[in-house]
Parts: sequence; C-alpha cells; structure tokens
Amino acid sequence: MTDWPQGYGRHVFDSIDSTLSEAARMAPTLRGSAWILAQEQTAARGRRGRSWSTPRGNFAGTLITPRTGSPANAALRSFVASLALHDAFVALTGKPEAFALKWPNDVLLNGGKVAGILLETHGDHLVIGIGVNLAHAPDPAQLEARALAPVSVVGETGVQIAPEAFLDALAAAYARYETQFTTYGFAPIRSAWLSHAARIGEVVTARTMRDETVGVFEDVDADGNLILSTPKGRVAITAADVYFEG
Repeated sequence: MTDWPQGYGRHVFDSIDSTLSEAARMAPTLRGSAWILAQEQTAARGRRGRSWSTPRGNFAGTLITPRTGSPANAALRSFVASLALHDAFVALTGKPEAFALKWPNDVLLNGGKVAGILLETHGDHLVIGIGVNLAHAPDPAQLEARALAPVSVVGETGVQIAPEAFLDALAAAYARYETQFTTYGFAPIRSAWLSHAARIGEVVTARTMRDETVGVFEDVDADGNLILSTPKGRVAITAADVYFEG
C-alpha cells in the first residue's frame, strides 16, 4: 500500500448518493483536506449535470480542500488532479505510453476516455470530483455525438485495480503535485501537463453553449486556457468541451 499523505483525511463508504454531495455536507465542519471514496454511487453527476455511471468496481472519489487564492487559481487544480491521475495510472498499470491528458479535465487510455474530473466550490472549500472506469465503461450509445468512446482499465490493459488501491496511489500523487503547485506556481504543472497532452499540434473543436471554435491545439497558457491557432489568429479558450477531428 502506498503511504497515505499527511494532512489528508480518508473516508470510504460502501454506498452513497454522491461523493460530491457528501463533500458538500462535510464542508461546513471540515478542517483541512479529505478524500471521499464510494464503492457505489446512486446519484452521481458529471460536468454540466450530466449523469455519470458508477457501478461497483469503478472509482468514484472526491477531494475536498480549503480554497485559497482566486477562483482562477483554484481552477488550475484540474491540471494538478490530471497529473495525479496520470501518475496513479502509470504506477498501477506500468503502461506510461497508453495514457494521455485531454484539456480541460479528462484522461485518455489508448485514445478512449477512462477518467473525468469535475471542480466545484462549496463556501470556502474546493471540491474535486473524480470518476475512473477501472472495471466498467459506460454504454457508448448514451454518449452525445462526437464524444470519445469510453474505455475501462481492465478492458484495455487487463490490469484489475481495486478502488481503494487506486485511491491510495491517487492521493499520494496529488499531494506531491499540490506541494509543487503551492511552492512553485503553475509553470511546472503546465509543463508536465503539456508533456502528456493528447492531440497537441492537431485540429480540434472547442464548443461552448454559445459557439464553437476550430483550430490547431497549439498550447495551454499561463492561466490554463486552451490556445488554438485559427485562420483569424490565436484564440484563448477559457472553458469548453473539446472534440477531436478524425
């Protein structure tokens, strides 16, 4: 077992409505940071209120931590969490070449979506919800058009990972990157994230509720924005769903 990081609580539930909801309930009285894991979620949600399938065997976890700095600074924790997920996957599967990071908050395995991250704030706390398809992948028929096909760790690698073992590896990796972030700022996090970025240098589509932008994925800037090179010049995307071409 990976050594549990100091300063982080650990709460494991057999069944719960949602680890995000439990984090919200804990927030008013919580001191410090804590990880919440559920073996089963009965009312899970993803970005923009989308449902998230969490059968037993998959990872459904949330980190709740005191929010420091500006809202923009807090949002950069999605990159911290992405890198922690990447390290946990590599440590537990031994397959670094199989994993890539998709802006703004997904992890890919052999090109399919294996994990997603959702950030929320509750009062003075930042809440980072993480779902990982360890054993099961959602039905592709339930996905919106052009969304990446979901995959599972066991389906793609044959490696079986228990949710609690994944939590131990993830929490340790997150603590390392969080220390790096608070000590040195976003620059080293950004560089590390870009070294694992999916489809950099390729054409992607960034879609918001109002419009979409098509361009070459060129960079992620110092504020965490997606930088696309378009016929009209470089465009910075603050928040969007990103779709790959081909």
